[in-house]
Amino acid sequence: MRGRVRARLLDTRPLRSNQPFRDLWIGTSASQVGGQIANVAVLAQVWDLTGSPVGTGAIGLATGLPMVLFGLLGGTLADTYDRRALVRATTAGQLLAAAGLCAQALADNRNVLLLLALVALGSSCGALGAPARRTFPVRLLPSDQVAAGLALTNVSFQAAMLAGPATAGLIIARWGFSAAYATQAVAVIVSMLAVIRLPAMRPEGADAAGSRRRPERGGWRIVLRRPTLWGSMATDLSATLLAMPIALFPLVNEVRFEGNPQTLGLFLSAVAVGGITAGLLSGTVTRWRRSGLVQLAAASVWGLALAGFGLAGPLWPALGCLAVAGAADTVSVVTRSALVQLETPDAYRGRVSSVEHVIGVAGPELGNFRGGLLASATSASFSLVFGGLSAILAIAAVAATNAPLRAYRTPPAATKPTAALGITDPTTTADQLP
Repeated sequence: MRGRVRARLLDTRPLRSNQPFRDLWIGTSASQVGGQIANVAVLAQVWDLTGSPVGTGAIGLATGLPMVLFGLLGGTLADTYDRRALVRATTAGQLLAAAGLCAQALADNRNVLLLLALVALGSSCGALGAPARRTFPVRLLPSDQVAAGLALTNVSFQAAMLAGPATAGLIIARWGFSAAYATQAVAVIVSMLAVIRLPAMRPEGADAAGSRRRPERGGWRIVLRRPTLWGSMATDLSATLLAMPIALFPLVNEVRFEGNPQTLGLFLSAVAVGGITAGLLSGTVTRWRRSGLVQLAAASVWGLALAGFGLAGPLWPALGCLAVAGAADTVSVVTRSALVQLETPDAYRGRVSSVEHVIGVAGPELGNFRGGLLASATSASFSLVFGGLSAILAIAAVAATNAPLRAYRTPPAATKPTAALGITDPTTTADQLP
């Protein structure tokens, strides 16, 4: 009975048995909390400087554009150089940006462009290192623990989304913006120390000095030539592009709940609570080997739950639908991330991870924009219901046309992945990818 209960709870084997992954998880968790605190501080400071929604909207451009522009470049760099060294360098850049934010707050900066430039610097460095960082779990963990490791990372992210903003509010109210940015800087230092402790992670085909010939193939071409990869990413894009609800929260709150700001906060919290709950109970899901089917099912539940949110009138059913959506999103993200990393040969993981990163950034943003446009022409309820049902149909189309994704099984357990041992196969090329 105890074994069955443990199987249903969060699988903590990666933390218990793998010191490098434990270091990475601690550093990543600290960085996520610090990032959430800084996000709130930037939002509050820009509003303080401009008093304009256009100013706060510019934060999205300062953050999102560098992620898209530098994310693909980061993938190429991750398949060219030692990934640990790349993440170490980009983390140093993030520390520089955090220190700059702290300094401008201490100097009582009144120039919003300087503030946004520092935000863009931090986002650029994060985007350059993100593809390489995404490859770490699969290099550090046995194949049967990769999904569990990603679930642990997702739980820490959801926890940061809950705790970070509240903590930021307390820090800003008592000590000001500079203290919030200083907290982020300390968190980035913790993250850097964790990365320094990791083993070197040269991509397959690298020489002893950690260099290799510049990759000739882009990540998009590699993804499109492997059905499991494009199917998994198309499933995620269908869910986020067609059924992203965040931009509609204020309108739903205004129409149904008289614009109560506490209710608006509950919408966001419900999604995070659902995600954390799914993460804490993810032990069974991460042990299922049919991860392609799991992702397809979870993404469909996401669309169904958001359609239900569009129809729900009273508060509690609405929050329940959002919690289900958050749980489904966590399951979908964990299974997709594990599938992408396990299905991609190590020599190409950086570029493929950069494509996954760009889709993960662009899909939700474009989905929010699409939802807002449709709601302005119709209503929030119609946009939510139409978007949720459209996402389900799109996901069904992917499932119907992609047999390899439906049939995909996580590789069986291995004592050590060959990549973690530094064993390489330099004969593998992009032309050999199915």
